Amino acid sequence: MSGETAPPLARSTLDRAAHRRTDPGWLAEAWERARVLVLDSTQEGRALVRGEAAPPALVLLDSGDLPAVPRSVPMFLGVEPDGVPVFAVDGPLPELPDTRAVSLREVGHLLVDRDAGIFTTALALLNWHVRHGYSSVTGHPTQVDEAGWSRIDPDGDRVWPRTDPAMIVLVHDGVGGPEGRCLLGNNAMWASTPGERRYSCLAGYVEPGESAEAAVLREVSEEVGVAVEEIAYAGSQAWPFPGSLMLGFLARADADEPVRVDPAEIAHARWFTRREIGTALAGHPVDVGEGNRLVLPPPSSIALFLIHRWLDGHC
Repeated sequence: MSGETAPPLARSTLDRAAHRRTDPGWLAEAWERARVLVLDSTQEGRALVRGEAAPPALVLLDSGDLPAVPRSVPMFLGVEPDGVPVFAVDGPLPELPDTRAVSLREVGHLLVDRDAGIFTTALALLNWHVRHGYSSVTGHPTQVDEAGWSRIDPDGDRVWPRTDPAMIVLVHDGVGGPEGRCLLGNNAMWASTPGERRYSCLAGYVEPGESAEAAVLREVSEEVGVAVEEIAYAGSQAWPFPGSLMLGFLARADADEPVRVDPAEIAHARWFTRREIGTALAGHPVDVGEGNRLVLPPPSSIALFLIHRWLDGHC
């Protein structure tokens, strides 16, 4: 059993305290006693952690100890269980002993619930601000408002953070035991590494006017030419690269149905047994042809969470 009860980036202990976002007096007082996460937008939103072993600890500073003027106004993330407010700012990472700069992709799965929630929320907000400096309605420059939770232009047109819904599905054959199979694909856009071929769950954006379940049916059909049924929701998590919400599903398909990939989307697709997936997760090579070994999705992804769910029989 994997022991995972929630996707790795779906964990948090913060009270978002949304009613405080429009209270400038409270925010000013809160900033004076806040814990602050510094992210560097010039380094893909990296932040500092302490500790080489799991779990590394996210470094938060007192607001009065910031080493440089931030590039952004403080973004209010919420209030910790001990009552201390938490903010995030965009700026150069301070040079502190026994720390290292990391991305959320690298350490999201290793962080404790509190740190995972803070880092994920801060990065999602930061990436939204970086990409929305101008109003899509008027074209005018926008400024941060509501403690980082909206932007407003000179005409008063306001926009709020947007999240792009996407579905991701682990397609399986419904068979239990070590010979049960799942269908994984190698995206045509992924960079290749000699001797390795990465396979993951099938995924795609939910289109306008479409339900997430309809997107599952459409994307699987488009990418590998397979019909699925028994679509079951398994969980969701933010994927702030730059701003998606991944809706995770399990679905059953006939493993004898021919797989016909769309080469513009999928370079390779094939069925894998539980035995093969377990072998790869244990660190042993699984041959996928042409001298390549199987590489599975990174630990911070919901894709690996779904694979574990199937591997452990939760389908």
